[in-house]
Amino acid sequence: MRTNIFRYIRYALLLTLVAYLLAVIIPRSYDVPQMHKRNGTQYWDLQTGSTIAYTLVPAKGPKKPFPIIYLQGGPGGFISNRNIEMLSPLSEDGYDIYLYDQIGSGLSDRLPNIKDYTADRHKIDLEEIIQKIDATKVILIGQSWGASLAALFIADNPQKVERVVFTGPGSILPMREELISAIPPDSLNLRKPPYSNVEANDKSANIRMEVVSFWANAFGHKLASDKEADDFQTYRNHELNKATVCDTSNALKAEGGGGFYAQVMTAGSFNEIKDPRPRLIGSKIPVLIMKGQCDNQPWGFANEYLELFPNHTLKIVPNAGHSISVEQPELYLKIIREFLNQEF
Repeated sequence: MRTNIFRYIRYALLLTLVAYLLAVIIPRSYDVPQMHKRNGTQYWDLQTGSTIAYTLVPAKGPKKPFPIIYLQGGPGGFISNRNIEMLSPLSEDGYDIYLYDQIGSGLSDRLPNIKDYTADRHKIDLEEIIQKIDATKVILIGQSWGASLAALFIADNPQKVERVVFTGPGSILPMREELISAIPPDSLNLRKPPYSNVEANDKSANIRMEVVSFWANAFGHKLASDKEADDFQTYRNHELNKATVCDTSNALKAEGGGGFYAQVMTAGSFNEIKDPRPRLIGSKIPVLIMKGQCDNQPWGFANEYLELFPNHTLKIVPNAGHSISVEQPELYLKIIREFLNQEF
């Protein structure tokens, strides 16, 4: 009897192991929207080896001297038609507006060596893009990780930046862990979003992609194709979008274009970054910091921007989450416009 029980246990363990291995090894497919080419897409071939897709919204009327460059969140985020439509009205004020897919996302190339996806690579790409457009200075609008990227760029190129808009800013990198628990002033009336990134990641997780992510970080190799990995990113973004709003019924439906390996590997490089804070502190660059009332990023992250950039304006946007423009599009644009037209 005991022999039979042990035999059944061994069979059960063997079947469990086989099922686990199959779940890890067999590629998965996801019923998600696919990426589509944007109208008017152009490409830069950079000396870094990056081929970058971008959209230019040209200025209307008398042109302002400094163009706007929009830096999307992520890492591994991408430019959507909605991003272009949201910022296009600023072209009526005389601004050329550039929106580009960072390497590894959207319509930009995927890198064969995923170890090349680093925060520093993104910063160097941005430096070369500004050379490509022959701008003496630029205005940066950085969303979430895009704000972190903007800060890295400013640390090395302060003379190239006219002013900056940080929206839902992610951490200055490398992140200071103690800022996660910083308590915001009651006067700001901030509140937690109804859905968190942790819940979104847990709901969308599967064994195969957990192993794929581990393998990428540990060994720098792909266990899944870019197509499979990016489709998973779109699948996960469907859940993550719910964490970027005050009311989950307002969450955007996920679109194709997210870059899985760009996200995983770039985030994995954050602790390798040379601390930019000594080169940022006391910066005279005019800065607008916009934070949604239900932003899922810790208050301590935004507060550090206030500390480093004394020439700042802080705007808390009511009834908006991490993606401010989703729930407050008119107010989002109005605040940015007023800042750009302000004399300093």
